[in-house]
Amino acid sequence: MAEQSPEQVANVPEEVTGVLRRVVAGALDLRQTFSALRHRNFRLFFFGQLVSLIGTWMQNTAQSWLVYDLTKRPLLLGVVAAVGSAPMLFLSLFGGSVADRYPKRFILLFTQSSMMILAFALAALVWSHAITPRQIIVLAGLGGVAMAFDMPARQSFIVEMSSREDLMNAISLNSSIVNGARVVGPALAGLLIGEIGTGFCFFLNGLSFLAVLAGLVFMRLPKFVAPKKPDSTWRHAMEGFSYVTRHRRVRTLLVLFTIVGIFGWSYSVLMPAFARDVLQANGRRYGVLLSANGVGAFFGALAVATHGHRVNRRLLVFGGLGLFSAMLLVLAMTRNYYVAIGALAIAGWGMLLYFSTTNTLLQTSVVDEMRGRVMGIWALLFGGMMPVGGLEAGACSQWLGVPRTIALGAIVCGAAALITWMVVRRSPAREEGPTANGRE
Repeated sequence: MAEQSPEQVANVPEEVTGVLRRVVAGALDLRQTFSALRHRNFRLFFFGQLVSLIGTWMQNTAQSWLVYDLTKRPLLLGVVAAVGSAPMLFLSLFGGSVADRYPKRFILLFTQSSMMILAFALAALVWSHAITPRQIIVLAGLGGVAMAFDMPARQSFIVEMSSREDLMNAISLNSSIVNGARVVGPALAGLLIGEIGTGFCFFLNGLSFLAVLAGLVFMRLPKFVAPKKPDSTWRHAMEGFSYVTRHRRVRTLLVLFTIVGIFGWSYSVLMPAFARDVLQANGRRYGVLLSANGVGAFFGALAVATHGHRVNRRLLVFGGLGLFSAMLLVLAMTRNYYVAIGALAIAGWGMLLYFSTTNTLLQTSVVDEMRGRVMGIWALLFGGMMPVGGLEAGACSQWLGVPRTIALGAIVCGAAALITWMVVRRSPAREEGPTANGRE
């Protein structure tokens, strides 16, 4: 990409620390929106993930529908989500340690292949009419084990497939395909559930992993140089926590991320019950609801990819999370299907502004040799707090009802965003770039 001329660069207050940073001030075009695709390895990853993630969202939609269809109990939706995420609570730290010690491509080939096998197993059980909630829970748990090693490696691999300069753009484009898949996947699942059944959704997800596996195989990567073997695997993994506690920006971002992981994302666990019991929606309309959320998130990701380098990132973090919380509150209060579609779309936009910017700030704030372990902690909070959130949402829905549980999560997330914003504003402005020991 052509280098910006001096006239196109401006100094603005940095979003968290108040330190000046340089951003693009001139006109933007599509080359900037998709600048990370100039890297061959990232292109292979991008298009492989696009296919695979459509299958993943099809499976997520079909699995939630299948669980509720078998049990008619919202609590079981929370249990399945909790079991699927619980391994990340215990294994993500080791996943981050593994990502810092071994070739990330090899790790991803193993984890993606494992998830492909689990998808085919789920399809076979459905087609043989032998499927039970217990089997779904077991397979969800095994998938969580794979994700505990997949997520830290995949997140920390992005900068190696692109560059530090294009990292925010690469993360935003990756988020755009995640959420573009959220548009296509649930909609396809909604059609297939009614016409063919859930088993075909699981089978197509298994096939979709072939695309990402092919992309990984054809990447051209430099020879991997193994770091010095640590004296203790446990100590190596725990160094990530020590690094985070000394780094104010990373620490603040992860505390807020934890709260959102428990009280914010848990609304998705209750969507099948909300669609059926509150909105009286069928399988096809349920798919449209999830797709609306994905549409908003998709355009949010493109907005960050295009404008993220010249918009104040504090605004993206706190404004995005505030917008997400407000729209969840609207969703909890409405009984109108079309209002719910609009609320979910705007909530998706707000969440993506928050999510992409937080991810970028984390990865650009740490040194290369610690990135895998810090993203392991991020994965622990992203997926590991979901068991807590899933159980919280399932249990509260039994006592308060589904709409009030969603409203409670919205209020907690909004309050956390406001309090964190007030704390950050009062903090002294200090440089917090990557340093060898992470001290401020």
